[in-house]
Amino acid sequence: MPHRRRRSDAVQENEDDWLVTYADAITLLMAFFVMLISFSKIDLVRFEEVQAGIKGTVGKQEQEEAKEVLPIYKMHSKVQAIVDTTSELPPGDVQVGFDDEGIVIDFVVASFFKPQSVEMTDQAKLILRQIRYELQDPPYNLYFVDVEGHTDDVPISTPEFPSNWELSALQAASVVRYLIEEGMDPERMQAAGYADTRPKLKATNVAGEAIPENRRQNRRIAIRLHP
Repeated sequence: MPHRRRRSDAVQENEDDWLVTYADAITLLMAFFVMLISFSKIDLVRFEEVQAGIKGTVGKQEQEEAKEVLPIYKMHSKVQAIVDTTSELPPGDVQVGFDDEGIVIDFVVASFFKPQSVEMTDQAKLILRQIRYELQDPPYNLYFVDVEGHTDDVPISTPEFPSNWELSALQAASVVRYLIEEGMDPERMQAAGYADTRPKLKATNVAGEAIPENRRQNRRIAIRLHP
């Protein structure tokens, strides 16, 4: 009996050995999978970074291509070229840009009209004629032209212009009338005067002192070209 008990104990020990080996194998396998998951996460992050970079590059490329293809960008380039090559107005007195609707051309009134009048200068007429020429061919012949008159915050009171409202409205109407005389379709045009209600720049500083150049920039004609 004692001999048989020793054999049974040995058999039991041998049977338990495989559990240790199995546990070790499971532990190693789990460690292996943990490593794989860790590498996968790193690769995923890297993949997302690369993907974002590709999207950013493609997005910029598409934007650049759009600027070359879309008519609105072509017209912007044409108008800017007209201003650069034709205008003899002081630097900054004609600015070409964009807003939510289309192209905006800002003319400082001091260079666009004769003093306190609605009579345009020869330089203003020359630029308008060139812009009118660019608007005669498709698809630009379907564009609308909105003309806005703006003043500064200094009140005016003359027999011809009782207030800044009349001055801004009549200056805008003068531009529309001239473009119609040059062949623009009246149904594609409108004029509006806003007086000093839509300033481009702040007219005074924090101390309440006037900023003459800002007031000068606020006295402007804004011409908006849009589909």
